[in-house]
Amino acid sequence: MTATQENLNANSKAIRLNRDPSRYGTIAEIGAGQEVARWFFRVGGAAGTIAKTMSAYDMTFSDAIYGDSARYVSRGRLKSMLDHEYSLLEERLGDERGKETCFFAFANTVAATSFKVKDKGHGWMGIRFQTKPQAPPSDILMHVRLLDRDNVQQQEAAGILGVNLIYAAFHYLGSDNVHPFLDSLLDGINPDRVEIDVILGEGPDFEKLDNRIVNLLLVEKNMTHSVVFDPWGNVRHGSEMFYKKALLVERGTFRPVTRVNLDMLDAANEQFREDLGPDGPEILEVMEISTENLLQQGNADFLDFLERVDTLKALGKTVMVSNHAEFHKIAAYLGNYTDERIGVVLGVGLVKEVFHPKYYKAMDGGILEAFGHLFKDDLRLYVYPMLDADTGEVVRVEDLEFSGATAHLHRYCIEEGSLVGLQNRKPTEIPYSCREVCARIASGDETWETLVPPEVATFIKENHFFGYKA
Repeated sequence: MTATQENLNANSKAIRLNRDPSRYGTIAEIGAGQEVARWFFRVGGAAGTIAKTMSAYDMTFSDAIYGDSARYVSRGRLKSMLDHEYSLLEERLGDERGKETCFFAFANTVAATSFKVKDKGHGWMGIRFQTKPQAPPSDILMHVRLLDRDNVQQQEAAGILGVNLIYAAFHYLGSDNVHPFLDSLLDGINPDRVEIDVILGEGPDFEKLDNRIVNLLLVEKNMTHSVVFDPWGNVRHGSEMFYKKALLVERGTFRPVTRVNLDMLDAANEQFREDLGPDGPEILEVMEISTENLLQQGNADFLDFLERVDTLKALGKTVMVSNHAEFHKIAAYLGNYTDERIGVVLGVGLVKEVFHPKYYKAMDGGILEAFGHLFKDDLRLYVYPMLDADTGEVVRVEDLEFSGATAHLHRYCIEEGSLVGLQNRKPTEIPYSCREVCARIASGDETWETLVPPEVATFIKENHFFGYKA
């Protein structure tokens, strides 16, 4: 049965776990109350499941137990909690119960909204567990955002999520189908209340699991809006990658990444660095792919997705996959993780789309509301020029023509510095699309190699990506 078919809530899951003599472990929680442990005690019979519960609110006590940490709500802190608690289980109970019992250690570190902290709640939670007695353990780690406005509701959601995670680790793993596991995490919770934006499986039970595909599924299932991959292709959380960095984002299909894509980024980076000044923060370049370009007939083409990520990895690029269609939603997402400036690079042809009112009809304030959100923290759009295919003349953002009120808005954005034309580039060739490059690869037209960076051409040929045949 899948989680949806069973339709279990946190109460019934806690009862089942308490009545299962083969599972025994520890629950350790920092922040947001003893919400997970509370479920097991409330339903009765917790002595059959829980060896110890633990809470360390004070930072000094927490550091004394788990070691120093620069950030208390972090993956590093979660890992240190799991290391400490699981090692104690094995040390103290291994000889006594190890032959018959699957040990587990659950931990979370959560910051809920309070009178001091007005941001939305969020946290890391995870479980280290055995699937067989005396077997080496595996880990499941996940980051969650708690979207309720009320502190008590956020705590309640964190507690249910924790119970769901423990139950899912023991009941929905062991097959190649991860859908029941993911679906069960939201049992008993309205999806509008939480966002699971990272989930990682580590250890011997996950050797055949590709965490990139699992996290893409989170986007496909609308359990999150964005997933981030570091330059080595690993799934990372936004707070780990973007914290205290200025971000320069380029949207595209990158199927494959082209010379023009990289020149756009280089040109914008030069201007962005000048705008930030010599003492400005570190700039992180982010290549953003929309899931709209990954979905075919309602399902993500995972092989195609992995080819894009791996090709960008060959260039050492950070990749973000999101289901945000609008630029202002991307800006809002990135703004959760950095207070530094954000820049977005785009071609001049896309600017007309950005300024089209039809995309903002769902917003009460229309395009003005959308632009208010987009530019509120001094975000800038860096616009790359192009050659007109008919006239051969260079077209820059200042040359675009709009009618009516949109013309005034266009001029205002330029004068305010929100739209920045990249004067450091003068294109010399008619623009080509990634689709055209991909078509040449598939057809065997060798001229495609002149349109992509040399290292990308080599990587595509070595791996036979995008339909390439030797």
